[in-house]
Amino acid sequence: MDTGLKDKVVFITGASGGIGAAVAELMAAEGARLVLHRHKGQKRATALAERLPGDPLVVTADVAREDQVETAFEAALKRWGQIDVLVANAGIWPEQAAPVHEMTLARWQQVMDVNLTGVFLSTRAFFRHLARRRPPDAALILMGSTAAMFGEEGHAAYAAGKAAITHGLTLSLKNEIVRLSPGGRVNAVCPGWTRTPMAAAGLKDDDAVRSVLQTRSLTKIAEPKDVAAAVVYLASPVLAGHVSGQILTVAGGMEGRLLHRPDTVNPAQA
Repeated sequence: MDTGLKDKVVFITGASGGIGAAVAELMAAEGARLVLHRHKGQKRATALAERLPGDPLVVTADVAREDQVETAFEAALKRWGQIDVLVANAGIWPEQAAPVHEMTLARWQQVMDVNLTGVFLSTRAFFRHLARRRPPDAALILMGSTAAMFGEEGHAAYAAGKAAITHGLTLSLKNEIVRLSPGGRVNAVCPGWTRTPMAAAGLKDDDAVRSVLQTRSLTKIAEPKDVAAAVVYLASPVLAGHVSGQILTVAGGMEGRLLHRPDTVNPAQA
């Protein structure tokens, strides 16, 4: 099926690995012209660009830095002249858990700077371009997380930032984008555990994986392409042309998370 993405310019933040790279691969297969953003991971981003068709542009920026984000978008526009789709995927996950009473302000600010302010700055640059160009059917896809829906013990900053994206920005920006692009749409994707470098450490813990899989109907960990397919669907003006303000969960039917492992609960004390 024709997705309508051929020759669309798609700007993907955090495209050097994991979900971002999978999105780039599927978008390239649809004939899109790509802007691959990376902060670190220069070798991965370069290798990805070299193996994809269409001569993708690689841009470098710390998404929490206003000047760097603006420079990256200027480079994209200089190369392609337009941006039709923004996939705001860049984000960080501190590996070490930190309860709120032990969390430093520096950690809280670092997570919010990248995961929330970074999305704001990228989205603002994209919307400013839309305000000048007024395209018929732009699309913004925000990358949330099941942590936004169920919380994440030891990672409250991450959960709070993702919840702000999915519930605050998605639902607000769907009404703003149509003032700039009549058929413009804003949606969010919320992955659960996905087999990416960011999740590698957690996936080594068999007990943790077992507990997570007990909360869903599909007892498997998502692959990056599973999430990427949802992003392509929401970006497509053909497949999702009348879908906006939606939060699409890609988590194998997750209903929640176990707070206690079976071996830590004593029925006699219940």
